[in-house]
Amino acid sequence: MTDATITVTPSGQACGATVTGLDLSRPLDPGQVAEIRAAWLEHHVLAFPDQVISDDDQERFTLAFGGFGEDPFIAPIPGRQHVIAVKRLAGETSPLFAETWHSDWSFQARPPAGTCLYGITIPPVGGDTLFANQHAALDAMPADLRARIEGRVAIHSAKRAYAPEGSYGEGDVARRSMDIRPSREAEATQRHPLIRPHPETGRHGLFGCIGYIIGIEGMDDEEAMPLLLELYRWQGQERFQYRHRWRKNTLLMWDNRSVLHAATGGYDGHDRLLHRTTIAAA
Repeated sequence: MTDATITVTPSGQACGATVTGLDLSRPLDPGQVAEIRAAWLEHHVLAFPDQVISDDDQERFTLAFGGFGEDPFIAPIPGRQHVIAVKRLAGETSPLFAETWHSDWSFQARPPAGTCLYGITIPPVGGDTLFANQHAALDAMPADLRARIEGRVAIHSAKRAYAPEGSYGEGDVARRSMDIRPSREAEATQRHPLIRPHPETGRHGLFGCIGYIIGIEGMDDEEAMPLLLELYRWQGQERFQYRHRWRKNTLLMWDNRSVLHAATGGYDGHDRLLHRTTIAAA
């Protein structure tokens, strides 16, 4: 039977909700999984506070919502295949990791359905994660901008980030505590529509943004880049956002098919550590 004590409290922002009444150190029953999935599809980002869980527990939770997604270019923590450390040391001076809007691994042929992130060492200030609801961004889009992207197919690639000369490339890794592995494989491309239906709900939304999108099929860069920049400015507006303020022992899950996300700083002088797992596409 489903645990009747599960409570879903919307954030009051453009997306996001808090889920209480569960102990994620224990396996979920099918009714609980169904209830969480329904809330996830409705709110796109779910926070589970006050969860004292292990890597085993986080992996089990991840598998309840799909298989493990493939995580390229970042090595897992020792002894694990599917857990990544999102880590920054107090004295680190490298640029902030993942500080621009993106959908995780949108450059893959089958980008992941979701991401799970668990707060282990949380600074007393800063480090919020921002989310931008891409269904809301599309719904509010001016007709002229939508007409310019309707039916267009974006070219996605990781090369600007993870190629040897990319922002997380060979010149960056020596200064960074995260175990990033740049590669020529990052130069590969995949194509996805700029507007697409959500695979589970059918609701249309924007998918991806400039960064992992390096062009638009059938358009010269001189035309495509200004359009992608205009789209980027539209997608991340504050009215489409949810700001997640981290607390230790919170597990966060989000739907990469519905939202963009971006890291924020403001915690210089403090260690920060979160463990991340990826939910594969259905």
